[in-house]
Amino acid sequence: MVATDAAKKLGLPYASPFYSQNGSIQGFLSGVNFGAAEATIISPGSPNHQSLNQQLRQAFDTLQLLQLQLGKENAYHFIQSSLFYLSFGKDDYIDLFLQNSSSMNLKRNSSKFAHILVGQMMNAIRNLYNAGAKRIVCVGVLPLGCTPRASWEMYNSSTGDDRRGCVDDINMHVLEFNTMLEQNIVQFNVELPDAHIVFCDVYRAVMEFIINPYVYGFEDVKSACCGLGRYGGMSGCISVDMACPQPSAHVWWDLYNPTPAVNSLLADSAWHGQPLPNICRPTTIQRLMSSLV
Repeated sequence: MVATDAAKKLGLPYASPFYSQNGSIQGFLSGVNFGAAEATIISPGSPNHQSLNQQLRQAFDTLQLLQLQLGKENAYHFIQSSLFYLSFGKDDYIDLFLQNSSSMNLKRNSSKFAHILVGQMMNAIRNLYNAGAKRIVCVGVLPLGCTPRASWEMYNSSTGDDRRGCVDDINMHVLEFNTMLEQNIVQFNVELPDAHIVFCDVYRAVMEFIINPYVYGFEDVKSACCGLGRYGGMSGCISVDMACPQPSAHVWWDLYNPTPAVNSLLADSAWHGQPLPNICRPTTIQRLMSSLV
């Protein structure tokens, strides 16, 4: 589920990237996308990635501009009524497990890795809360062990897998991160009653599509619609001209990302709880925005 799908449900236009803003307050009032580039929670391993802290600095620069343009009180009310959407962690685990990372110590101690990532995420949530943000949606990591890239690597190695062709070891680590993150969010909501932080469990949702594909209109749960090599997992989508004729029949678009059909189902489920109820907890995004629950 990407931020643009959530924005559509709110009736908002496409949120333009932070770097395309010209300093006009009108550009900020309709939403800003700080995640136009891929991002990691910890220091990025690629120059094409941003870190969570880099995006936070951009967000706080924007909040300061709002205060200058709107006045402190008006800006505070605007920030309180805004929705902050955080989706991090996927690229950290891709770097660790699926891009020949040399971080063997972290691979051996995945619990320590999860603790580091979750700690950074909770620091970000707390900093946003202290700046006035009260409504925050935090999206978990999808089952990376079921992606075409993981299937391709498994085919070329002796890695164990389950009956769906997923790499259990990767999924176990991702699930550990998701569980730890949600537990911390629950505790945060208890400690600060005026905080309304929602965790969206895309892992469970995508696994449901993989286990029961035909219920949701999918035919291929393993291969990328756009990619090269076995399962389309050897290299990514070089051009959309090489995409499959029916993307909506696939769960995966490329090496690691779901198809628009999957993202649409995730957005519907996150927004109003259908077709998958309770993937966002403790409430749906629709209820989060319609009232202070």
